[in-house]
Amino acid sequence: MRKFFPVQDLARDERFTQATNEERMADPRGTNIASAIRKARSTNRLTPSRPDATDAARSLMHGIMVGEIQALEGAGRTCFDFVTGEEAPFALKLDMARQCWDEARHVEISVKLSEWMGTELGQFVENTVLFAAACSQDPVLRLAGVNRALEGLAIDVFTTMKEFGELAGDPYLAFCEDWMLADEVTHVKMGSVWLRKITENDPERRKKALEFQSVVDKIFSYGGLRSESDESPILLARRFRELAGFSDGELTEIADVSLAALNERREAVEKTLASSPA
Repeated sequence: MRKFFPVQDLARDERFTQATNEERMADPRGTNIASAIRKARSTNRLTPSRPDATDAARSLMHGIMVGEIQALEGAGRTCFDFVTGEEAPFALKLDMARQCWDEARHVEISVKLSEWMGTELGQFVENTVLFAAACSQDPVLRLAGVNRALEGLAIDVFTTMKEFGELAGDPYLAFCEDWMLADEVTHVKMGSVWLRKITENDPERRKKALEFQSVVDKIFSYGGLRSESDESPILLARRFRELAGFSDGELTEIADVSLAALNERREAVEKTLASSPA
């Protein structure tokens, strides 16, 4: 079987349309922030009171679903790509196999939730950045980029969706997101433990892994997508991240990066609004 499967060769049927993060950021349909601010100046948090709440929630749920597919594919590749005992400890592979089991269950849950919310599979574009982070030749970089950065983002997303379900009076959505959130905390914790364990005597390798994690975090802080401000759609879930092994310093760094991205977006929006017709 082929090893180190590249992201561009991911198998999908005709229902799905894939795009890199760069392509999505360049798409004016996804970056018309001024229009969104006009609709909801007071808050951009995903709540039922937002004018575009239905479409935003359905899009985010679809993003969760395809993200779970890629997380399953990425964890499975880590089980297979590296030589046991030489490049990756056997116990690490067992944890990745357990994660595959979890992700497969999450895919099934997310498909059913998408249908429950009135969304067809493939209705929204699939961002392939999660699997791209799982294509590193170093298993430690995969742990940093996927388990700590992107699964960390999943903690934030599931927390937001759980709260959205509670506010919307949807017990199915709230229960399922809470259930999956518990798994995500475990996945991030596994990444935190293994990253520190494998690089215990290799500070340079740990530094490189954490730098890669920071890059992935910055990609998903674009426009203040995830922060502690109500102007961001997704809340930074500090408490759950602490349980998953993030230090106060790491959380402060993520919050600072997100705040800087949010300020950049705010300045761009105000400039756009000032130069456009009322």
